[in-house]
Amino acid sequence: MIRKLLSAAGAGLLVAAALTAGVPAASAAPPAGASAAPLVVRGAGDPSIQICPPPGPGQVACAARQAIDAVGRAAGGAAAPPAGALTPAQLRSAYNLKGTASGGRTVAIVDAYGYPNLERDLAAYRKQFGLPPCTTASGCLTIVNENGGKALPRFDLGWAQEQALDVDAVSAACPDCRIVVLQASTTEITSVGTAVQTAAKMHGVVAISNSYGGADASDDAYGKYYNVPGIAVTASAGDSGYQGGSYPATSSYVTAVGGTSLTPAPGTKRGWAESVWAGTGSGCSAFNDPLGAADEYGTGCDNRAMNDVSAASDPAHGGLAVHYPTSAASASWGQFGGTSEASPIIASVYALAGHTGSKGKDTYANSIPYEHSEALFDVQSGSNGTCTPALWCTAGPGWDGPTGLGTPNGTRGF
Repeated sequence: MIRKLLSAAGAGLLVAAALTAGVPAASAAPPAGASAAPLVVRGAGDPSIQICPPPGPGQVACAARQAIDAVGRAAGGAAAPPAGALTPAQLRSAYNLKGTASGGRTVAIVDAYGYPNLERDLAAYRKQFGLPPCTTASGCLTIVNENGGKALPRFDLGWAQEQALDVDAVSAACPDCRIVVLQASTTEITSVGTAVQTAAKMHGVVAISNSYGGADASDDAYGKYYNVPGIAVTASAGDSGYQGGSYPATSSYVTAVGGTSLTPAPGTKRGWAESVWAGTGSGCSAFNDPLGAADEYGTGCDNRAMNDVSAASDPAHGGLAVHYPTSAASASWGQFGGTSEASPIIASVYALAGHTGSKGKDTYANSIPYEHSEALFDVQSGSNGTCTPALWCTAGPGWDGPTGLGTPNGTRGF
């Protein structure tokens, strides 16, 4: 196959030239202590904070964002979730997940660095919304390092907030799912990739969520970490708008997850309205093979096209209520989004559907939605930038770059 380097793909990349032809560049030092000061982007009238600093060469950054008000204050407070933040009941209503259960299937979450009070903060979230407890003592919650050991890495505030969003999102979408959190030692793609491989070998894991990304890269270099047939591996598309590609979402082995704005729509049949979130990543990989399952959808990309499916990501419109750390010791309530919200939601829906293991060891879960696209909510409005062809950055009927085939309408599409 002739792999085309697209000039448009360079616009908006997370880190320019972070990887050259998919080969790791010299390693950069991971951020020290806590994450660098967050960046504020006031796009489309929806201010939000970028939780993690941009990645260095060969690294990834988390794709979480926190909603803030007009003067830069974080939405929320210590006492209660922010008014307007998405609750578990609302999330399950929006995606027609009421009455579904996983039967105790396990969703694995891969992130970087440590979060000593993860179990405490998760307990507060689940208690607030009347969800059953999920503890390490009961076996519902497991927290390990990238190799599956108990020696956990150092604390990092930004990545700890990312983990809070991830475990709360899984809890909201799939209250009876077991949760495994794997904390990589660094943000090197080799480190988080090792955690993915560890997760794939753990008993009961049916889905692995990766709420992070870096520059577009080659499966020839990194695909060995994400090549896990028989298990749903989801990856966030990134929060930089139309950008051309973000790895591992551009891997041919994963389900690439884009983002939407989700708002109540009383009086409509669904009760919710959904459009493209302007921040979601999308684009055409310069390196990786296209999905055979997507051939009939006309993506316009000779290589791997982002995205396959999507879910709520707009911090202001569909941002999830999260009980998150404000320091190594303290916690509060906030409203979080970014495609980091969408990836664990989709991983949870795969777990609820329960088809990944039954499809066999030779089946990649990213093919399943293409076989059942009629069972998804087709998002048909909104854009995340300017591009050619337009469907890479503008929603319309059927497949489009920002939202893929659409968002969950129950579990049949997964």
